[in-house]
Amino acid sequence: MRQEDPVATAAAAHPERDAMRRAVELAARGLGHTSPNPVVGCVVLDRTGRVVGEGWHKRAGGPHAEIHALAEAGDDARGGTAVVTLEPCNHTGRTGPCAQALLDAGISRVVYAVADPTPTAAGGAATLAAAGVDVAGGLLVEEAAAGNAAWLTAARLRRPHVHWKYAATLDGRTAAADGTSRWITSAASRADVHRLRAESDAVLVGSGTARADDPHLAVRGVSGATQPLRVVLDTRADAVTPGARVLDDAAPTVVFTAEDADARALEEAGAEVLRVPRAAEGPGLDLAAVLDALHRRDVRSVLLEGGATLAAAFLAAGLLDRVTGYVAPVLLGAGPAALADAGIGTIGDARRLTLIETVRLGPDLRITAVPHTTEEP
Repeated sequence: MRQEDPVATAAAAHPERDAMRRAVELAARGLGHTSPNPVVGCVVLDRTGRVVGEGWHKRAGGPHAEIHALAEAGDDARGGTAVVTLEPCNHTGRTGPCAQALLDAGISRVVYAVADPTPTAAGGAATLAAAGVDVAGGLLVEEAAAGNAAWLTAARLRRPHVHWKYAATLDGRTAAADGTSRWITSAASRADVHRLRAESDAVLVGSGTARADDPHLAVRGVSGATQPLRVVLDTRADAVTPGARVLDDAAPTVVFTAEDADARALEEAGAEVLRVPRAAEGPGLDLAAVLDALHRRDVRSVLLEGGATLAAAFLAAGLLDRVTGYVAPVLLGAGPAALADAGIGTIGDARRLTLIETVRLGPDLRITAVPHTTEEP
């Protein structure tokens, strides 16, 4: 088992590199459907480097990407190469181990991007290598890891990946001085938000948003979408009232309240209420406890749609993994800012992010960034 040399790969293994790019594309088709499992793509090449099979993990509990690709490849897989975005699993859960399936199919080489960090499923590469298969890891690892960021965050940190999304004017306002905000961004941006919801396990807002907007939080306009869990942080149990849109039957909902809150009205309205401790400092709930409870419910990705105060609380707690801003070419000059006070008092303490994507959506710009990591220069 060895790590790919990127230079050698570029020079001598274009079919494998192209196949991995395709596998990353295939993996993305599983977003929003595979949790708590990862998204995975697989491409099988025959002895000559010709693509003979493709597959991706389509749903939790269903066949893994390798199984779909091998089934499509048939006998052409024997002596060929399997290119996979994640190290093939080595355990039996709801499905059998993919490492053994690759051996049974006669695959002679396996190229994977990301090593599996979970103790239960890791080891597939070693099993394959021990059986005489040529195994190489690390091909296009950054691209594959980015596509599987939510699952990898949950696997490594034992909490869901938190993706904060907001919409603002060019001068950073989320509403006008009188509180009006519909619509700052375009229809194209609003439709894209529903795509983000569909790719997430949960959509989360705080009591301020629940009280001011009575949000629905369900996915609309995305064919085949699995509705995410709707989550409201309602510390005093007084923002979500009986009849609130978030309590309808369009999607499941859980309301988090403080342990000492009177949530009888919510419970009588049929809401699922989970109690967690209050934050040790400042108002609100213990966000780590909230994320822990969601992780135990198999939530691996959270789309944070709350207002400026809740976003600042997540930032201050070091619990933001990704930020997407929909910026409209509009100026207001007054009104609430996108982010409230997060305890940053000087420019030297500013939270620096790495820009990973900018996309035009109608007249707007979608900007996505992630926090710096210690590995980055």
